[in-house]
Amino acid sequence: MEAVIFVGLQGAGKSTLYKERFFATHLRVNLDMLKTRNREKQLLLTCIDTSQPFVVDNTNPTRAERAVYIRVAKDAGFRVVGYYFQSRVEDCKRRNYQRCSSEHVPLRGILGTAARMELPSLVEGFDALFYVRIEESGSFVVEGWKDEVR
Repeated sequence: MEAVIFVGLQGAGKSTLYKERFFATHLRVNLDMLKTRNREKQLLLTCIDTSQPFVVDNTNPTRAERAVYIRVAKDAGFRVVGYYFQSRVEDCKRRNYQRCSSEHVPLRGILGTAARMELPSLVEGFDALFYVRIEESGSFVVEGWKDEVR
C-alpha cells in the first residue's frame, strides 16, 4: 500500500508525471478535479479503506497541508512517498500558458503558492522522498532526495 504526495507549483509537471508513472497503479486524488475538500476527503478515505494506492496530485506547498495526507496514510499502514518538483516560477508560467485556456492558473495563484512553498523533509513522516525536474527535452528526471536547497 503506497500513498504518493506531490509537492510543486502549478505547471511544474505533477499531473503529467502522474499520467506517465502512476496512472496504471495509483488512483489520482486531485482537488482541481474533485472541486471540494469534502469530495477529496471521501475519495482519500475510500482509498484508505480499500487499501488502494493513491497519488495526491495537488500543490501541497506547506508542511501543514502535507501532514493531513501523511497522518491518514501512516495511520492506515501505507508507505508514504513524496515527490518534490523543481518549481522555478518562470518555467511554471511558461508551461501554464501552454495549457488550453480553460486550464490556465492565474499568475497570482502560482506566485502565492511559490511564496508558501516549504521544502519537504523526511521528518514530516515520508518513508522516501524524490526530487523531480524536467529536462529541456521534456522528459522527467527523478532523483533520490538530498537534504539541501537546490
